[in-house]
Amino acid sequence: MSKQTPPMGPKGMGHGPKGMGPGPKGMGPRPKISKDTPKRLLGYLMNYKFRFCLVLVCILISSLTSVASSLYLQTLIDDHITPLLLEANPVFDGLLKSLVTMACIYFVGMVCTLLYNLIMFRIAQGILKDVRDTMFAHMQTLPIKYFDTHTHGDLMSHYTNDTDTLRQMLSQSIPQTFSSLITVVSVFFAMLSVNVWLTILVIACIFGVLKISKTVMSKSGNYFMRQQKSLGDLNGYIEEMINGQKVVKVFCHEEVTKEGFDEKNEELCSNAASANIFANIMGPITNNLGHLQYVLVAPVGGAMALNGISGLTLGAIASFLQLTKSFNMPVSQVSQQLNMIIMAMAGAERIFNLMDEKSEEDHGDVTLVNVTYKNGVLEEVDYHTEQWAWKVPQEDGSFHYEELKGEVRFFDVDFGYNEEKMVLHDITLYAEPGQKVAFVGATGAGKTTITNLINRFYDIADGRIRYDGININQIKKADLRHSLGIVLQDVNLFTGTVMENIRYGNLKATDEECIAAAKLANAHGFISRLPQGYDTVLSGDGSGLSQGQRQLISIARAAVADPPVMILDEATSSIDTRTEAIVQKGMDSLMLGRTVFVIAHRLSTVQNSDVIMVLDHGRIIERGPHDDLIAKKGKYYQLYTGAFELE
Repeated sequence: MSKQTPPMGPKGMGHGPKGMGPGPKGMGPRPKISKDTPKRLLGYLMNYKFRFCLVLVCILISSLTSVASSLYLQTLIDDHITPLLLEANPVFDGLLKSLVTMACIYFVGMVCTLLYNLIMFRIAQGILKDVRDTMFAHMQTLPIKYFDTHTHGDLMSHYTNDTDTLRQMLSQSIPQTFSSLITVVSVFFAMLSVNVWLTILVIACIFGVLKISKTVMSKSGNYFMRQQKSLGDLNGYIEEMINGQKVVKVFCHEEVTKEGFDEKNEELCSNAASANIFANIMGPITNNLGHLQYVLVAPVGGAMALNGISGLTLGAIASFLQLTKSFNMPVSQVSQQLNMIIMAMAGAERIFNLMDEKSEEDHGDVTLVNVTYKNGVLEEVDYHTEQWAWKVPQEDGSFHYEELKGEVRFFDVDFGYNEEKMVLHDITLYAEPGQKVAFVGATGAGKTTITNLINRFYDIADGRIRYDGININQIKKADLRHSLGIVLQDVNLFTGTVMENIRYGNLKATDEECIAAAKLANAHGFISRLPQGYDTVLSGDGSGLSQGQRQLISIARAAVADPPVMILDEATSSIDTRTEAIVQKGMDSLMLGRTVFVIAHRLSTVQNSDVIMVLDHGRIIERGPHDDLIAKKGKYYQLYTGAFELE
């Protein structure tokens, strides 16, 4: 094929996401998170603001019940347990009431905790659905160039790994962080109400914990972002190797492939290990520092109580120590959750980079409509007819209807996949309605590129392309492509029945029309012999079919679309010579009355073309029917006789 693509990254990998700058030596590029990323995530969260407000209320109640239970411990000890120890015949009614009260406090906290977790899980899944919907919808608007320069595995990583980091953050980190922050604030005031001096001691210890946590977090955050990038690269490499497994086997590249995988896997392992090492030591560090703080507060508080300082009681000390634990735990949890949030932000950054990719531009205003002749004049109708026309807007606001005939003309067209290297030079050609135009030439000569320009997969650098006399840039791309049928060398079948795969060419086609298209492509015979015929379910890109059978289905798919212009890009390259002869009869019926562009390496398949274009290095060097080109004894003659081979 003559398709050219922009340079790729090493080992065929696509370019990384935007916002990558130089990193430390030996570490590769340094990932950066945009300031807009949290704001954009918040925008998705606001779609569930009522439920999120309910979550915040439940978190508040849950946190306050935790503080209330710690404070109530002072009342329980000082007012009930201690007096009962001094009585000869203690009465436990008051103690039992207090225990029931404490149990009620804990129960309310438990219910609120359960409730906000359930709601937050639903919010998280809703946001992930919205993100995936938006991402997939935007991906459909991206130009072909984007998919030529990014590996499919890396794109898949956006829908799996990156969204999974968001799930963890939304369902766990955000509610846990809010809960921790509310708990810290409420516990702080509760501790102040018990004893100011012990509170100051605890705050001093906390500053030390935060200082250490900040140092560790700054280390792990960098590696978490690198981990997401490495994961996307590894997925892209795996996808490439799976698709090319036959090639790997044929050329005995197993060892080289393993080396490439080991290199990328080692990079992921290194980044993930570094990130998780720092993240996992955060918990033990903060927990043990909290234990040291607990050990420090207990003797200090005991000494103050024994010396009658600040009126501390046994119940107050017990309550304060419980509050100290409640204060340390949220600080430790926030420190740990911040790493998960940073990793989620790295995933969100990659997702939003995809969403920010520039959509395929389409400034066309000419549309394709069904028409019928009424008193010799084209008239637009809202039902399906066999007649189509271009609806061309006029300056005065009216419309002009131009019958769709299938006339395609190129005038002095230049094109390059990048500005530095032009692929086509001064291409001028005429394809009249009903003509069959063939392109032949060496690989890389520009044959497929010309058909890509007709579809407007890429836009020309200079010159003009006219379709039924209309500048192709003025036609809406969807309407333009609706008028074109294309059969590619690389066949793509989708999971579904054979009938559904054929109907992909025209979703409004009836079963009878799909069967007629299959008969036209000579696919009806083998389809009828399948286990369930047209209802046979295909999976894995039609892995149960031969390459030729898959190609026949793709030809039937193009036939059911019934377009006025057909593009056959090596359409019969995967079919054996005997089958090709049979299919060619169906193809001749399919091409009858249509403008057809044919690309073929088998010159026997283009002999009956009305005109043959011979391309060489992006230029048309010969043109004419088969007999005339043979008589000239030029490049086509050399190709046909084997004196010069396609290379």
